[in-house]
Amino acid sequence: MSRPPSQVRVGIAVARFNDIVTSRLLEGARSLLARRGVPPTHIEVMEVPGAFELPLAAQWLVDHAKCDGVVALGAVIRGTTSHYDHVCSAATSGLTNLQLSRGVPVGFGLLTCDTLEQAFDRAGGKLGNKGGETADTVLEMLAHKQKWVDVK
Repeated sequence: MSRPPSQVRVGIAVARFNDIVTSRLLEGARSLLARRGVPPTHIEVMEVPGAFELPLAAQWLVDHAKCDGVVALGAVIRGTTSHYDHVCSAATSGLTNLQLSRGVPVGFGLLTCDTLEQAFDRAGGKLGNKGGETADTVLEMLAHKQKWVDVK
């Protein structure tokens, strides 16, 4: 039997860099989790400086806050140097490695956009709120884990 959302612990790792965007993603994730029945006391939020730090924050939420799943939120906007590519690649690899090594769902809510306008469109604008969508994905993956992996 699977646990209802009211019994799962969800971590949210959110980058402060580009907080005009990431604060909206965080709001979308919290709102979705509340609508799905996850109590606020079962949500751990860790703010970190930027997207590069998301994998370590997510790992701490899994290992030390004992979260069943993590929503990773950030926004990287392309600039004139290759820094964008390195940050996006490192964050993606780190989050992927974490979920595979720990067997815990890690939702990828890292916006990788060319412009601030594109980021706004995905953080509550005309393309929805990817923070909420990412939180929903984590809950769906937790349900799959409970059905296929945690079977006793």
